[in-house]
Amino acid sequence: MVTTVRESTFELLRALGLTTVFGNPGSTELPFLKDFPDDFRYVLGLQEAAVVAMADGYAQATGRAALVNLHTAIGVGNAMGNVGTAYHNKSPLVLTAGQQVRAMLPLEPFLFARSATELPKPYVKWSYTPARPQEVPAALSRAYHLAMQRPRGPVFVSIPMDDWDAPGEDYIPREVSHRTAPDPCALQRVADRLAQSERPALVVGADVDRHGAWEPTVALAERLHAAVWVAPNAERLGFPTDHRLFQGYLPSAHGPLADRLAAYDVIVVLGAPIFSYFAYVPGPVVHPGSELIQLTDDPDEAARAPRATSIVGDLALAVQQLGALVAPAQREAPPRRPRPAPPAAGAPMSAAYVMHTLAQALPDDVVLVEESPSTRTAMQQYLDVRYSDSFYVAANGGLGFAMPAAVGIQLARPDRRIVCLVGDGSSLYSVQALWTAAQQDAPVVFVVLHNGQYAILKSFGAFAGAGAVPGLDLPGLDLVSIARGFGCAAERVEQPEALAPALDRALAAGRPVVLDVVVDPNVPRLL
Repeated sequence: MVTTVRESTFELLRALGLTTVFGNPGSTELPFLKDFPDDFRYVLGLQEAAVVAMADGYAQATGRAALVNLHTAIGVGNAMGNVGTAYHNKSPLVLTAGQQVRAMLPLEPFLFARSATELPKPYVKWSYTPARPQEVPAALSRAYHLAMQRPRGPVFVSIPMDDWDAPGEDYIPREVSHRTAPDPCALQRVADRLAQSERPALVVGADVDRHGAWEPTVALAERLHAAVWVAPNAERLGFPTDHRLFQGYLPSAHGPLADRLAAYDVIVVLGAPIFSYFAYVPGPVVHPGSELIQLTDDPDEAARAPRATSIVGDLALAVQQLGALVAPAQREAPPRRPRPAPPAAGAPMSAAYVMHTLAQALPDDVVLVEESPSTRTAMQQYLDVRYSDSFYVAANGGLGFAMPAAVGIQLARPDRRIVCLVGDGSSLYSVQALWTAAQQDAPVVFVVLHNGQYAILKSFGAFAGAGAVPGLDLPGLDLVSIARGFGCAAERVEQPEALAPALDRALAAGRPVVLDVVVDPNVPRLL
């Protein structure tokens, strides 16, 4: 028999597997945290944006919801950039924040959260304040199941600080099935269309990896002899990039994307929107003669997809069932994509040289967490992702995700080697994550591509004809001193011959290491 709301809530959290709490505490959270149970783990972050991104990485790596404890309105405000990222990442986060004592709310006291449930919208699936203290466990249970229902995402519960010590009630946890099967008749029509296709292609999105559909997607591609492309701006990879059918990464603009897919008569988009564009280049979605079909778990993506036949449902079920419906193809498989020649060494190093060197040093099953937009093309050319759950980037292009997410992924997957590729500008958005990495003994290797500027913005400025723009240069950054100040090992790498030994030392260190790698500042082309 429980005696308080706190005790009832901790019993519920145990049953749901929410025993790791990511947080940055304040006074309104102390009643929840006092007498913290020994079987729970509290992961402290020094700023709320870092806290949310750590939980995001942890949730994605475990495939389960993660619990986040924020401080009233100010903490939620600090966190909102990465709450938006988690929403686009479809990451199941149960966000909680303290609120002032119920009896004081009419007076709007100090640390009062005005319209607390409105603040995180529209980047949460559900936002709620319990009507009475005893409702807290039921509200958190509902929040958990909503977060886990596909498409997954963050939810928010604001909890007055005096609720925790109120008399509690026993709450029996519930089981909810979160999978929804696709329409079998619609899948049969897709299989019939693929049987008639002469040149099919698969466009693979992040949901293939989220749903655990990596192997069924490979099997489907091989059965169809289909060309496979990665969807533009995919935040996870659902296909091995060293596979003979893999053709590359689609550009994030109308015209160039349609041109890249012009050779195919049937294009099946798996687990991605149609399409996620970054730059506007006039052109069609696809050229006439190309038919679009979409399999997605997201009704919103299906509703807004242009020119596509869309089927909504669990992606793993959809791909498995579609694979069983199509006969092995007799058509010739597409040729393997050409690979670039090894880049030349030079000082400062090119991004291509850094990525080529990384490819030689990293283990096959490395997990890459990336936030270096200006070097992404070089990464895609030289670094292969061979296994599922091995690549993460922010779905919305938001900065401040990668470094803390890498820490969260390492905490979730201590058996995997985690390497974070981050630009020097990007690194400073949530650099507080380095302290948590050091405190948690999370042996992430952070490779900072240091070009002394916001290079991607210069690239976009050149593309858009913006001319000279202020605020894009970053002179004087001492990232080694910053990293050491947070408790991490760090070294600066300027010469190409020093890179491979530095990587070997970092990978063998058994602790978080920051490599500040100086790269060529020449601005890359956007497209």
